[in-house]
Amino acid sequence: MCGILAVLGCADNSQAKRSRVIELSRRLKHRGPDWSGLHCHGDCYLAHQRLAIVDPASGDQPLYNQDKTVVVTVNGEIYNHKELRAQLKSHTFRTGSDCEVIAHLYEEHGENFVDMLDGMFSFVLLDTRDKSFIAARDAIGITPLYIGWGLDGALRRWYNPPWFSEQIPSSPYDPLVLRKAFEKAVVKRLMTDVPFGVLLSGGLDSSLVAAVASRHLADSEAAQQWGSQLHTFCIGLKGSPDLKAAREVADYLRTRHHEFYFTVQEGIDALEEVIYHIETYDVTTIRASTPMFLMSRKIKSLGVKMVISGEGSDEIFGGYLYFHKAPNKEEFHQETCRKIKALHLYDCLRANKSTSAWGVEARVPFLDKEFINIAMSIDPEWKMIRPDLGRIEKWVLRNAFDDEKNPYLPKHILYRQKEQFSDGVGYSWIDGLKDHANKQVTDAMLMNASFIYPENTPTTKEAYYYRTIFEKFFPKNSARSTVPGGPSVACSTAKAVEWDAAWSKNLDPSGRAALGVHEAAYEETVDTKAASQNNGSPQKTQGTLEKTATVA
Repeated sequence: MCGILAVLGCADNSQAKRSRVIELSRRLKHRGPDWSGLHCHGDCYLAHQRLAIVDPASGDQPLYNQDKTVVVTVNGEIYNHKELRAQLKSHTFRTGSDCEVIAHLYEEHGENFVDMLDGMFSFVLLDTRDKSFIAARDAIGITPLYIGWGLDGALRRWYNPPWFSEQIPSSPYDPLVLRKAFEKAVVKRLMTDVPFGVLLSGGLDSSLVAAVASRHLADSEAAQQWGSQLHTFCIGLKGSPDLKAAREVADYLRTRHHEFYFTVQEGIDALEEVIYHIETYDVTTIRASTPMFLMSRKIKSLGVKMVISGEGSDEIFGGYLYFHKAPNKEEFHQETCRKIKALHLYDCLRANKSTSAWGVEARVPFLDKEFINIAMSIDPEWKMIRPDLGRIEKWVLRNAFDDEKNPYLPKHILYRQKEQFSDGVGYSWIDGLKDHANKQVTDAMLMNASFIYPENTPTTKEAYYYRTIFEKFFPKNSARSTVPGGPSVACSTAKAVEWDAAWSKNLDPSGRAALGVHEAAYEETVDTKAASQNNGSPQKTQGTLEKTATVA
């Protein structure tokens, strides 16, 4: 990941203004510690803080077309840049950077080139010939993009697949098609000129990422530089479920595994720094971001600059435990659509900013554009949780990788149920956070929260505590407005309450609200799965185009 900043149409183009732009760009230096660049054209400035992943030697930004009339500053990776270069035979490229194709594609195709890009990206492109510009973001919002509205440019969505309109898909489920699409998505993300690894929690999603990456690493370009043994990373409190599960998967895949530990107090001590970097006061995001933030620092200390992670699977396949309560396939599908569209405010934000805080890039193959289109075209009847048929959550994904002849993972790992949110790093983590917040926030403070924070009013002491930290760093209305909140979206079980009113009694936004589902429903699944399979049964184990805000 990199840090980008564009100031366009600035009335003052003095040296003082240039110095101010450089100062603001330096605030993003943690995202791109390797080099910085600035292009000035009249009253327009494009700045860049680079994290060098592809072509570290010559790929500094901003980047240009052949005659330097088109300038672009990019955050992200374009996985199909070689194929795109091959289509631009009349253009001269100055670097080996994957992002340079953006300037040439614009020159060739105009603004319609964005859909040709396969990757994760945010960029600002300036055409100096008429001083027009484009600001764009990848289909899901894997990379963040904040826009100040001083210029009031028109917005349009460039990614419009059928599922985005929540049209109920009807394609039959083909496990081999799904498997091949995911393998292709992982292989794309092995594109790197620097050391890398996989974040491995031991759950289904990260284990599949590690299994596929390990299987294909030897044939990748990365193996020529860094060897064919995959590095995997996990963090948790000592004795946590994630550490145990990840070690089991790592041993099976024979990866070079790295375990990191933290204490509840170390996590609490890091909260202010975490909230500063992830720029949100959302409770579940902060809970999950803190261990990821601490792990990223350890990973960077090993010289690793890129990791592959498993975000997005739960949203695509209805993996959260409240999907057990979905009354029909229509509502199931509509809820997956809603969750995917909100990813840029939650898991994408967490994965991107927790790692970028230490100059580490996170890649997410489940959010590959082609893979999402295939997965979201499946008739949602196949995704429904059906204990009577031996189908637990994300059965279509589990089944796709259930290969008897050449197994990707042991069956009990492949059919391991999702650990409750944020508990995987250690069951005392969430409780420790709550206890700490209870000491910082009095009953009277919470009672008067609506007067202090009338917008997105916190309803728990933990939420109130995070909000006070956020407001200290980001006091402007424009900043707090970028964070989701309010009664309808304050927790991940909002739809679950509609599906089952009993869930409304639990105010905690984590998966702990699904405790009955996690235990009772899974008992049913184990029995039916065991009855339906002779070989191995599961074992019970513990968007919009742009995200908008005023630039600070």
